[in-house]
Amino acid sequence: MAGDGAPVRDFDVVLVLSGGNALGAFEAGVYQALHEHGLEPDWIVGASIGAINGALIAGSARQRRLDTLREFWCPGGFGMGPTAAPWLGSILGFPAIPGFPSMPGLPPDMEVGRRTAAATWTMAAGRPGIFGPLLSSTNPWTDAKPSMFETEQLDATLKRLVDFGCLNAGACRLTVTAVDLGNGDDVVFDTDVHRIESFHIRASAALPVAFPAVEIDGRWLADGGLSANLPLDPVLASPSARPTLCIAVDLLPLRQPLPTTLGDAAGRMQDLIFAAQSRRSIARWQAVHGGRDDIALSLVRLAYTEQANEVAGKALDFSAPTIEQRWSAGHRSGMRAVAAVNADALKVGHAGLNIVDLDAE
Repeated sequence: MAGDGAPVRDFDVVLVLSGGNALGAFEAGVYQALHEHGLEPDWIVGASIGAINGALIAGSARQRRLDTLREFWCPGGFGMGPTAAPWLGSILGFPAIPGFPSMPGLPPDMEVGRRTAAATWTMAAGRPGIFGPLLSSTNPWTDAKPSMFETEQLDATLKRLVDFGCLNAGACRLTVTAVDLGNGDDVVFDTDVHRIESFHIRASAALPVAFPAVEIDGRWLADGGLSANLPLDPVLASPSARPTLCIAVDLLPLRQPLPTTLGDAAGRMQDLIFAAQSRRSIARWQAVHGGRDDIALSLVRLAYTEQANEVAGKALDFSAPTIEQRWSAGHRSGMRAVAAVNADALKVGHAGLNIVDLDAE
């Protein structure tokens, strides 16, 4: 199935996008590779930043999708916005010209310093278009929204970039996940059943402490990644009878080199908290669907493994060089999936649940 001008295929493509805040530029790179080779998703399932990327894709005409992603990830050609001090942009690596920057590689210690400075700046000043400065949500303070950053900016950005008519009635189905902050229930919004608006996307990305919960139908909802950062359940709970290729993009890797610094250890802890969820989820569904011959679902997991230069605060590093590197890493990963599809290495159409790992973690 394919639509919106995409090539006709004899299998469906499902794109599952995990949470990870600023790491989400990797997902945009993966999508670019798929887009360039006619593998447009029929269905996107996202949590947190994955829900945001999913809305940007599903809520845009096919020919506009990459432009929409670029406008979100590199506003003003990676400019820092009108409130930023002009000298700080050059220190953090924000170029003044549109498009992706081409910076010479920095020595490792300087690169760590640059990324740490970028994450620290975001912690203090926020990220224009997504969330406000530190403690911006406390003015005015409300007991219902204890958090450090306001996300009304994200709401405005989504309303500007996403065509919600297209998102809800277009060719690409969208599912976003959240968690009920009061009772811990998983909450799923699906364009096959619900009309999704900007506040549903904000709820999916409302990580407690950092961002305020969002009230929907009397329930206060928070980041879907708290329950399943890689939201595979909507796809694997009821697999389609039609042959399906599910490309699951995981921003936090399960395997990485042993940490050698406290910063490395902090980053590794963050990885494992969420990546272990994905491992257990895949194993559980393998057990459930083992031996079935009435489904044909190939699941390929693409993990963001090129993290040698990342720092403990990586999820807050929105600096231009880092975003470019993550986007490029995602494109390389997506191209491996494209090559595997073309080589018939993903067992698309083979009976059962077929798990393929293309990443040499």
